[in-house]
Amino acid sequence: MIRRAEQRDIPDILQLLVQVDMVHHNGRPDLFKGPATKYDGEQLAVLLADDQTPVFVCTDETDSKVLGHAFCVHKQVLQDRVLTDIRTLYIDDICVDENARRQKVGQQLYDAVLAYARECGCYNVTLNVWSCNPGAMAFYENCGMKPQKIGMETIL
Repeated sequence: MIRRAEQRDIPDILQLLVQVDMVHHNGRPDLFKGPATKYDGEQLAVLLADDQTPVFVCTDETDSKVLGHAFCVHKQVLQDRVLTDIRTLYIDDICVDENARRQKVGQQLYDAVLAYARECGCYNVTLNVWSCNPGAMAFYENCGMKPQKIGMETIL
């Protein structure tokens, strides 16, 4: 079942955020501290209440356990000298519980995000994916996503 996240989901979401961080920490320990969460419970409560930052969850059949989440952010640049005024739904984070992977949870979340973005009149859905996470890159490519821009670095 896919639905908007609620306050009761915060403990499960926090556990998933640690899993996300550990994937990144294992791939780039020079950048990610691990184990950590990018939000605490109070910050999550604020995000969940804001329509500009919708969070979706996929739950088990009893609606009591969160199997995955998708954090989104509405974005729009207006009257830019170069960019058009399109509305974008940015996926800030998608995570599927490591015990629920390969069960189409990620695909269901992604499809729900696309449907929501269409309902909101968005032109596109975007996200960033770390190159140290090839599984996520393959997942998004299988969903039909294409690279929009690529970040590069030189470590000094």
